[in-house]
Parts: sequence; structure tokens; C-alpha cells
Amino acid sequence: MKSRTLTLFTAMAFFALTITVQLSAQTSPSKIITFNAPGAGKDAGEGTFAYGIVKSGAIAGWDIDASGVFHGFLRAVDGSFTTFVAPGAGKDRGYGTVAYGINPSGAIAGDYDDARNVFHGFLRATDGKIKTFVAPGAGTAFGQGTFAVSINPAGTIAGYFSDTSNVYHGFLRVSNGTIKRFDAPGAGTGSGQGTLVDYFSGINPTGAITGSYLDASSVYHSYVRAPDGSFTTFDVPGAGTGKLQGTQSASINPGGTVAGEYIDASNVYHGFLRASDGTVTEFDVAGAGTDAGQGTVPQNLNPAGLIVGFYIDADDTYHGFLRAEGGITKFSVPGAGTGSGLGTIPTSNNQADAITGYYGDARGVWHGFVRTP
Repeated sequence: MKSRTLTLFTAMAFFALTITVQLSAQTSPSKIITFNAPGAGKDAGEGTFAYGIVKSGAIAGWDIDASGVFHGFLRAVDGSFTTFVAPGAGKDRGYGTVAYGINPSGAIAGDYDDARNVFHGFLRATDGKIKTFVAPGAGTAFGQGTFAVSINPAGTIAGYFSDTSNVYHGFLRVSNGTIKRFDAPGAGTGSGQGTLVDYFSGINPTGAITGSYLDASSVYHSYVRAPDGSFTTFDVPGAGTGKLQGTQSASINPGGTVAGEYIDASNVYHGFLRASDGTVTEFDVAGAGTDAGQGTVPQNLNPAGLIVGFYIDADDTYHGFLRAEGGITKFSVPGAGTGSGLGTIPTSNNQADAITGYYGDARGVWHGFVRTP
């Protein structure tokens, strides 16, 4: 079952050269702008969640209002907002519309749960019209359904669905509406197992898809699905082999390079970069915690190979990082809380090195941000 709460902190959205990259700079001349979607709630757990940013600087995401209902939004380059609700979206607390993927033309992909908490995918076109869809075989019980999470420049949507047995399967929806199901080799067939697709940047311009799958022992492994439908699966050395441990990809860029995290035998998170030739580089952000549930969590990889993500320190506070060839720059949004479960959570970066994401303040209210070089 998909959890809206867990989504906020993933983003469903966790031959090696192992390195620990040191902090390259404590400060930088970057500029951070914070923002709130119109109608976003102002109490703990409510607010604005920016998720995807494209080259123009347009941002897609969602807000949670004072009644706990979710709404999608598009934030234009000039800072103006368009909020929207998918037809049929539930109107009770914890229900509503969530936008994850946005492509260069401004088309947005996401999902919504209806009044019965069944999930459906949607495509919001550049003219604002919303088309909803359901993957063939998707379950229709509470928490089941279709989750659209990534869209590429051609308008092809990648996502996953849970069937009537709560098993996950990947899907590809092309621009004419045709949907094709896929399963990674080795994916488990038990409840809560199966094939998942990465959020926002799970599909690249060529149609290559990355994600993770849970095997019959509920261990994570990562895959790349080529445009011709063939699969390459992989595990990062050092990844744990216990339940809910293993390798989780997060993003694939136009060159086929993949970034993500792996969870070790102590349930600590570590970052990795996997080149198209299969070479893997592991890394940790200095200051990342080393207890269970802490560590380094990459979120997105842009065309130039820059990785953005967050790390969780020894106090369970979130901080942002940007990994470039020269090292890692850490940052926190001014006003971000410093308590457990609070802080700065970058989610994506574009070709111009702009970064978006969200942060939780000291009261547990969430706000969007964009960081420019």
C-alpha cells in the first residue's frame, strides 16, 4: 500500500569504487527563494511540497491544505501558481491530488486517490486539461491502484500499479494512451513486493526507465529497463540483504547514468552513482548519521551528472547536498527546523543547476524552495 506520508520523504519516493567525498565548501554564493502555494495549510504536517523542476525553471508539486487535503500545483518561472485537482479526487483528510513529474513543455504527471482511497494516474496537458487513466490489472481496493510518477519530453509516462494481491508492477504509457506493463526479472510476487519506478526522473528522454524491485525476501534491487524492453539489474556492493535493505535507484539522466542509495546491513543509507558502463561509485556526505534510518539519500541526477539529495544527521535532521565532480556542497534553507524529522529536503535539479524541494520549519510546517547558483 502506498503511503502519502512516506512519499513526502522519498520520494516513493531509498566493480565498485568506494569513496567518501569531503565537503567542498561550507558556503556558496547561491540564492534561495522560499514559497508557499495559495491555500497551503499553516499547521504541522501541512504546507507546500515542491518536487520536479525543468530547464525553464517551472516547478510541479503539491500542497496540503488546512483540512489535510492534497492539491497539485504548477509554479511558473515568474513565481505565479496554478493549482489544480484531478477529476474524482477525494476531498477528505489525507486524500487528493499529487504531482510528481513535469516535462519541458509543462505537461504534468501524477496520481490521485478517490473517495475510496483507490489511486488513479493523471496527465495534465499544457493547456490545463486533465486526463485520468488506470493501468490494466490495477486493484480497486483501499490503497491499491495506479501511480504515475515520471514523464519524459515525448509525453511518455512511467509508473507502477498495485494489483488485487497488493503486488507492484511497472507500466509505460505512451502519448496515444496505450499502457504496457512490465516486471523486473526477480521481482517478488507476494503482497508488498514487485516492481517500482522512480519519481520525477524515472524515465529519460530515450525512454530508458529506472527503479527498484522487491524480491521474494523483500530485499531491494535496482534495474534499468532499456527502450527495447530489455533489463539490466544490479546491486551495489555493501548493500544489505535483509528485509527492506538493498539497492534503490532514484534517477536516470539522458546518458543512462543512474544515481540512488543503498541500505546496508545496519539500515544506514549511502549514495551511489552508476555509470552507463556499469561502474559504480559509492559516496557519503560528511556529517551524515551512521545509525539506522540515517545517512545519505540522493534524489536526482541532472544531465551534467550533478546529484542533489539530502542527508540525515545524527539528530535525524534533514540537510541538502549537491554533489559535483569537485566534491559536495551542503546547504540548509534559512528557517528550516533542526529537530528530528525536520529540515531541508531537495528533490530535483535541472540543467541550469537550479534545485527545488521543500523544508520543514520549527513548527513542522512545510514550504517550497528553489536554490539557484
